Amino acid sequence: MSAPAVLPHVDAVTAALTGAGLAVGLGGAPKTVPTSGIYTAVYADGGQALPESLADRRTGLQLLFQVTCVAPTAEKALWAADKTRAALAAPLAVPGRALWRAEELGGPPLARDDDVTPPLYFLPIQYRLRSTT
Repeated sequence: MSAPAVLPHVDAVTAALTGAGLAVGLGGAPKTVPTSGIYTAVYADGGQALPESLADRRTGLQLLFQVTCVAPTAEKALWAADKTRAALAAPLAVPGRALWRAEELGGPPLARDDDVTPPLYFLPIQYRLRSTT
């Protein structure tokens, strides 16, 4: 049995966000930022393979990821956060895996980035995703 793969889980997250009508980039802004200026950026860790029992078969996976909602106004960043939360409340699917619903862990508050012109607002939301065979 091979260790669980991270990328299919991240793909499930980005598919859910895209399905909710959000522009999504992996590790940063999407290649094409919509004219609205609203997008999400998904940042994932490398995951952690977990043993299913004392036999040490590492079939479980725990993945931490963050969705950063970016927009030209605070209200639009909060709107993107609402869409993100709704999209990730639904069950995600990875072939051959059983997934828990994404667990929201919170994150830092809404902030304004004045280092870009024009300034952008961003709101990171952190999640944990778990799966097994």
